[in-house]
Amino acid sequence: MKYFAVFFFLLFSAISFAQDAESTTPQRVSGYIINDDSKQPLPNVNIINTNKVRGAKSDAKGYFEIDVQPNDTIHFSLLGFQSLRIRVTNDWIKNKVTRIQLTEKAIALEEVIIAPFNLTGYLEIDSKLIPTKENYRYSISGLTQGYEAGEYSPNAFGKVLGSIFNPADMLYNFFGKNSRELKKLKDMKKDDTIRNLLETKYDRETIAVLLGISKDEIPEIMHRCNYSDAFIQSANDLQILDAISGCYEQYKVLKRN
Repeated sequence: MKYFAVFFFLLFSAISFAQDAESTTPQRVSGYIINDDSKQPLPNVNIINTNKVRGAKSDAKGYFEIDVQPNDTIHFSLLGFQSLRIRVTNDWIKNKVTRIQLTEKAIALEEVIIAPFNLTGYLEIDSKLIPTKENYRYSISGLTQGYEAGEYSPNAFGKVLGSIFNPADMLYNFFGKNSRELKKLKDMKKDDTIRNLLETKYDRETIAVLLGISKDEIPEIMHRCNYSDAFIQSANDLQILDAISGCYEQYKVLKRN
């Protein structure tokens, strides 16, 4: 009886271990993405597993594959369509293939007037209206350093330092509350699909999804990290990601000290 109990315990442990290993092993699911209205396949849809920071794109037939685990969240986005988030279920993993429908956005086009400066047409007057000491920060993806011109640009390091000693500061609160998501920054930058996606996007939606914040918070974070309005408005999403990553690394160094 004693040997039977030991055998049963070992068997139960082996089964439990196998189930745990199976639940943590990435599994591949696939699907077809179509237009909800026309039922036509949608190519080049951006697909991101926000939990595992892995990306994919749909092909000409709307087909895609991506590695997942149960309860992962998959984010689907395409210019001109409403973004969609879907939770990975055991049924999807079991069936392997599913069909995703994206709905087109109803966008009303408005008149856009591009006028950064109110020029009069007279050189003597206009030369005085154009600012000559506006701060610009330049960041090259792949390099660890950002560069910003302007004599009166404070040091970003000092702003991060001030955030640490001021618990009410927005930057301090952001880095403290989102440390789990921020630790995934390096993984985000390693995935070629995500990097290529971020290089072509300027809407901040993907960054917001990956970091678990709202798009409205991103400009405030960038200002606290001492990036100029010109950089915040003109940089692509990959450059914004690099900038937040650099600022976070400074924050970690200062917090350790």
